[in-house]
Parts: sequence; structure tokens; C-alpha cells
Amino acid sequence: MGDVDFQGRLMPGERIVWTGQPRSGLRLTGQDLILVPFSLMWGGFAIFWEWGVTQAPNTPTFFSLWGVPFVLVGLYMIAGRFFVDSWLRGHTLYAVTNQRVLILRTVPTTRFTALAIDRLPELSLYESNDGTGTIRFQQTMSPFYGRGFGGWNPALDPTPQFLAVPDARSVFAQIQKLSIRP
Repeated sequence: MGDVDFQGRLMPGERIVWTGQPRSGLRLTGQDLILVPFSLMWGGFAIFWEWGVTQAPNTPTFFSLWGVPFVLVGLYMIAGRFFVDSWLRGHTLYAVTNQRVLILRTVPTTRFTALAIDRLPELSLYESNDGTGTIRFQQTMSPFYGRGFGGWNPALDPTPQFLAVPDARSVFAQIQKLSIRP
């Protein structure tokens, strides 16, 4: 992925100022202070339930199968969500042009988001000590409300954002500079 991925999506006179991708690999967020213990309790109980049911003599098949979806959801919450988040970030590209902020994700389907620089909503910067950060193009009222699976998986958050970009402060400054044109 690179500048070439955005070439067919640029408007006349538009030029790319910056491109980047989210950091890859395992990524923990502040929300994981709540989500990890909850997922371990959910998954642990579901596995305990399913094991207990399958060990009981003469258990009807329905009861043996009843817990399987809960075990699968628990396994996703414990570990699977981290792999899905990493996979989605690996197929996401960001760009800042002289006119717009662009977000392109190519899996599971292609999703392209464009925000006009001169009409950006509130910008927020969340930074780590290593300079990696997230730039959100809209204020979020709650870490979970109205975010769908974005509460569990940051790459699926419906709020337009540059997630886990290196040197986020520099990118944030570029966007601010472009949005405050005379």
C-alpha cells in the first residue's frame, strides 16, 4: 500500500501531503483494563459450563451444543479480537492531502472515507510515550456506547480516525496547519 492506492481517488488539483499505516501487531488500549478481565470471566464460565455439561451422563445433545456459541464468543473476546484488529490495521492506509483526510481499508470489503480538511469536526490526539498515537476526527462521548464492535475492536470503530500511527503529533500538526488556511 502507498500513494498509488489513493491516486484514483484524488480530486482535481489535490495532492498527497502525508501517507501512513497503523502500527501492526498486538495492541492494547486503556479499555482493555476492563475488557480483558471481563472476557476471561465470560470465557472461563462458558468453558466451565460446557465442560460440565459434556461430562454429565445422559446429557441431551441440545444442552451439549447450547454452550458452544458462548465458548466461541469467549475465545474471540479473550484472544481472537486482537488478531482481527491486527489484520484490519494491516489492510488500512491513511492519507492527508491539501484538501482532505483519507482513510482506506481493503478488508473484509473496501471502505473509503474522505473528510474535507476545511470542514473537519473536533480533532483529538491520543499519544503513547513512544510517539505512536490515534487522531480522532470526532469526539466520542463514551468508550463503548454507539461504537458497535469498536469498543471491542478499535479498527472497527465507526468514528473516523488514524489509529496507532507513528509520530502522531507531527501528523496532527500537519492536519491542523492545513485546516487553518487563510
